[in-house]
Amino acid sequence: MPTLRRDRIRDEAFAVDDPLHLMRLFGISSQTAMRYVTAAHPERTAKLPR
Repeated sequence: MPTLRRDRIRDEAFAVDDPLHLMRLFGISSQTAMRYVTAAHPERTAKLPR
């Protein structure tokens, strides 16, 4: 994945902590979206099962 695309996804994950939003906007899988959300908001996802 090109660096610019990763940066845009990461920036969006910091702005909006909704994996469904990332999936629709960038056409990524749910697993990928959750990785970005977890990295951007660890305090909100710490209690989710892995």
